[in-house]
Amino acid sequence: MKFDVNLSIVFTELPLLERPAAAAKAGFDAVELWWPFDGPVPGQAEVDRFRAAVEDAGVRLVGLNFDAGDMAAGDRGLLSRPDGSARFRANIDAAVGLAGSLGCRTLNALYGNRVPGLTAEAQRELALENLALAAGAARDIGATVVVEAINTHENPHYPIWSSAGAFEVIDAVGAPNVAFLADLYHLHRMGEDVLALIDEHSGRFGHVQIADDPGRGQPGTGAMPYKQIFERLEAVGYRGHVGLEYRPVGPSAESFAWRNG
Repeated sequence: MKFDVNLSIVFTELPLLERPAAAAKAGFDAVELWWPFDGPVPGQAEVDRFRAAVEDAGVRLVGLNFDAGDMAAGDRGLLSRPDGSARFRANIDAAVGLAGSLGCRTLNALYGNRVPGLTAEAQRELALENLALAAGAARDIGATVVVEAINTHENPHYPIWSSAGAFEVIDAVGAPNVAFLADLYHLHRMGEDVLALIDEHSGRFGHVQIADDPGRGQPGTGAMPYKQIFERLEAVGYRGHVGLEYRPVGPSAESFAWRNG
């Protein structure tokens, strides 16, 4: 099983540009992260500093989010939001360009929270337009755009909260390089049988992310059957990375002991 560290949620004790080296020191050769800049189109110097931090650490970027808005303030994507669509479209070339320069071939596009007064269908139509644009740009670098379901306990306004909901959006786009981001923590939190999901739909997975439920800590801090989950992923032939998108219980560097179990 190949694991990568999500640097937007692990190693947050350190400044962002120090986190790739920390991941390498902890024994990882791959990282992922949410959009790491304040705006959709960062300056070249800012991009160069980030790229150098990844390259100098000797790790590979395997997953990158498109700009999802102000995550700290509660934003969860821009795809479906009229007030965020222009920002998302401005970000497409920047995100694809950064991913391409670092060999990253998975880009996550968060759907966006519900907009009061706007129908779900209107938001869906906009999301599909933006997904198609993102998929077209990603195709130029051989990348896949992934669509994620996230739990409504922590994200009450996010409308894609099940694998079935994500599959419906993916099917509606109809692009061959749009796939499912199976965040097993969010899905388990919503009551899905993640072992059955792996057995039945692993062929649709463009990426996998993990944390334990409850708590969103590292495996072993909650009740999810991670030994079985990893065995099942191996058995179905999943060969991608598994992203560690958990909030470490204790110091980040000490949160990886479960890998030896």
